[in-house]
Amino acid sequence: MSDLVFGLDTFGDVPEDDTGTLLSYAAAIRQVVDEAVLADELGVDVIALGEHHRPEYSVSTPETVLAGIATSTSRIRLSSGVTVLSSDDPVRVFQRFATVDALSRGRAEIILGRGSFTESFPLFGYDLADYDALFEEKIELFVKLLDEQPVTWSGKLRAPLEQADVFPKTESGRLTTWVGVGGSPQSVVRTAHYGLPLMLAIVGGPPKRFAPYIELYRRAAEEIGTTAHPVGMHSPGFIADTDEEAKELFWPRYRVIRDRIGALRGWPPVRREEFDAEAEHGSLYIGSPQTVARKIASAISTLGVGRFDLIYAAGSQPASARLRAVELYGTTVIPMVRDILAG
Repeated sequence: MSDLVFGLDTFGDVPEDDTGTLLSYAAAIRQVVDEAVLADELGVDVIALGEHHRPEYSVSTPETVLAGIATSTSRIRLSSGVTVLSSDDPVRVFQRFATVDALSRGRAEIILGRGSFTESFPLFGYDLADYDALFEEKIELFVKLLDEQPVTWSGKLRAPLEQADVFPKTESGRLTTWVGVGGSPQSVVRTAHYGLPLMLAIVGGPPKRFAPYIELYRRAAEEIGTTAHPVGMHSPGFIADTDEEAKELFWPRYRVIRDRIGALRGWPPVRREEFDAEAEHGSLYIGSPQTVARKIASAISTLGVGRFDLIYAAGSQPASARLRAVELYGTTVIPMVRDILAG
């Protein structure tokens, strides 16, 4: 199981200090850098930063923060999680990540997605009516850019390119690029069509319900004639020294963010019973290192994935507790998961 990859994901949730006061956005961004540096020192394989444009989150440009992390780390891979390609320009996305790749000496990677939030569309002047078409066009162009050759391309929602050469080039000749999928069969087949690795966002319910998507990805790649790469998954959770401490730190702050977003989507307020059930049987990985490790090992074994990323905060969990969660993940959870799967 030495080839398994373990990562940490964050949206840059604005945390509290030890007095319960929210940090500034600037301090929250520096906190993310500190967490990534610690993860690098502890041997975590990947740090992935999500893109959001809401007041709860500090990271709106993952590649900018990753560039800062690049100069303070030596081995950890630097990823987005996800880059909302639909409301960005593929050429600029490529250029920014190629720059991070240079600064990190080849450690940059991208997870492309349509985005589960829609704030970026009006912010950058895109029509939500084009939600699907925007991603279809832009991923088609982005895949062409990955070859790092002059590109000729035309679509309906972006200006065409005629033998356009894009700089900088990467030293390796290709940026590692995944596609993040939340549960759409069409998105799974599209990922297979382009021969890109699949990252499943599993944020609720038992992981085994995603097994058909992994089978669909592999079957589609075989039928299309592309490569089916090892599949990754990412799920939320929180680690503390005991189960009780982890839940006490996570639940009240998670409830705030969950109900705030839920109100926009027509969801009823989350109940503690639902939370406990999700932590016990679903896709919240919350508890002591032993509890979380057993659950991660079970998910990896059930789905046969090659990568697991933990979204290690959801809400304003204190900055000091987040650093402790990163520490426990790197020092205890990852080795324990490897031992369980090896046994």
